[in-house]
Parts: sequence; structure tokens; C-alpha cells
Amino acid sequence: MLVVVSLAAIVVSAAAQTGNQQPVIRSVDGAGIFRNYCASCHGLDGRGNGPVSKALKRKIPDLTRLSQRNDSAFPAIHVRNTIMFGGDDLLPAHGSKEMPMWGPIFHEIEFDHDLGNVRLENITKYLESIQRK
Repeated sequence: MLVVVSLAAIVVSAAAQTGNQQPVIRSVDGAGIFRNYCASCHGLDGRGNGPVSKALKRKIPDLTRLSQRNDSAFPAIHVRNTIMFGGDDLLPAHGSKEMPMWGPIFHEIEFDHDLGNVRLENITKYLESIQRK
């Protein structure tokens, strides 16, 4: 898992070091955010079967069953907190509470618009929309 996280960090670092390119425009669409930042582990369908999941020691949770595991109520606050600050049990792939892996894209403010909160709200709504009944 350390290798996977290290490779992801190298790719992000290399992309950040390209000096003459336009700034990256990150999606605010929930499905796009999920595809770009979550699907490698959680799978495009959110069921924990992403291509990286086979290399990890921990089983990746099925995000389509969050409501099922919470008495049929979608745990929006828990989802938001996990994305922003890491998991309750400090999921190594999400980073530590001090430096969550994807936290910066959810703290981003551009052109006086708090796009970080827009992204957080949209990814939370997307995850709610893929819940199995």
C-alpha cells in the first residue's frame, strides 16, 4: 500500500512541477470528483473493486451500502468528515487527520468562490445517489 500511495504522490508532485502550463481546473461535479479521486480504490461503481484495491491489505468499503449500514439513513456528516479529515480509524490511504490525502481539493478557494465546499457537497450528494435500496 505504501508503494501505491507513494506512486500517487509522485504523479501529483510531477504534475504540480510543470511550470508553464495553465492552472488545473478541477471538476465540481460529484461524479467527476469520484471518478478522479475515489474510483481507483472504490471502483467506478463505488463497490470497493477499483484497480488499486487488489494491492491493498484492507478491504475497501462498498460505498453503495453506507445507508444500509446506517439503518437506511445516509450518513452525510460522517461521509463529509471522512473526506475532509480522514476516517475515524485513520485510513492510511486517506491520509492522517493532520494531512488528509484529498483534503486540499476540498479546501480550495478560487476567484472568491469556495469551490472546496461545493466539491464536498457535490461528492456527498453523489455518494448518496448511488446507495443501494
